[in-house]
Amino acid sequence: MVQTQSPVSDETLHTALSNVIDPEIRRPITDLGMVESATVDADGHARVTILLTVAGCPMKDTLTKDTERHVGAIEGVTGVTVTLGVMNEEQRAGLREHLRGGQAEREIPFAKAGSLTRVYAVASGKGGVGKSSVTANLAASLAAEGLKVGVVDADIYGFSIPRMLGVEQRPTQVDDMILPPISHEVKVISIGMFVPGNQPVVWRGPMLHRALQQFLADVFWGDLDVLLLDLPPGTGDIAISVAQLIPNAEILVVTTPQQAAAEVAERAGAIAVQTHQRIVGVIENMSWLELPDGTRQEIFGSGGGQDVADSLSRTVGAPVALLGQVPLDTRLREGADHGTPVVLGAPDSPAAVALRGVARGLASRSRGLAGRSLGLTPSGR
Repeated sequence: MVQTQSPVSDETLHTALSNVIDPEIRRPITDLGMVESATVDADGHARVTILLTVAGCPMKDTLTKDTERHVGAIEGVTGVTVTLGVMNEEQRAGLREHLRGGQAEREIPFAKAGSLTRVYAVASGKGGVGKSSVTANLAASLAAEGLKVGVVDADIYGFSIPRMLGVEQRPTQVDDMILPPISHEVKVISIGMFVPGNQPVVWRGPMLHRALQQFLADVFWGDLDVLLLDLPPGTGDIAISVAQLIPNAEILVVTTPQQAAAEVAERAGAIAVQTHQRIVGVIENMSWLELPDGTRQEIFGSGGGQDVADSLSRTVGAPVALLGQVPLDTRLREGADHGTPVVLGAPDSPAAVALRGVARGLASRSRGLAGRSLGLTPSGR
């Protein structure tokens, strides 16, 4: 409970502390029950005790500095002392239940009928077409548009999203709840955050399914507008698990112009017929190389993306659009290596312009009513 002495009122101190946002959960520390005590003595010195979710919280320095800044800005406060404690088991249980909306049990929020989160599963027929680069840049673009975005690196064997989005810290775990790291305003989870060094993951299907289930149910995502899943190439276990765990997930197919890649990409998209999922569209990557004289060199041929879109349209019996063509750009590769997506590091580059165009199209799509309750009840006669 907040208690103060003159010259600062309880209300003023509480208001200042409500401006301190937990860096991982992205909610005020006052709303999370993290403020154990807060007082201001007659000389204007403020003393605040904050309870961390776990003892080794990686953001404790940020919390301390933000508290000092906001409380120190109160008129009449002459100094601030911040003491850090740790929540006990009962307090952590209360926090988990509060964050889960009163539901203590684990569940996948995106699979619920009332979910407003758009879930996009980014798929490709084969590796090496830039699927992960597209995912990372779409996520950063959507976040830059003001949307709340999360990314699940579902490519368990070939995880690369942490590097591409510049995620260096490990997730914080509050008992059985995982708080995902945030980079470029995007929440990210990947198996790469849990394995030491560059150690390979050698798992069979059931383990892959369980890992994906944990990423979706045990991670606290908060209220997301968009969740992107970077799927492994092909139509294997993870693609099937996504359809089972999040049946409302929509598929984005990534290909290159090369006909060999396009033919395989068609198979990745055609799985939607068997899983009853919707295909949002096709993104053609590595479409051409823009030369200094303004001409285009089509290194991998041309037309593959449109061919995939046309073929999938026939397969699913509904229009599947070619959402965009992303040219080859060394800055796209450099951004991925350095953890700064090209849409942020070089927003005016040809690749960034194309990717931001696709992201704007995805951001403007309405959620739709499929699978959602209309809140209607039958009337009596």
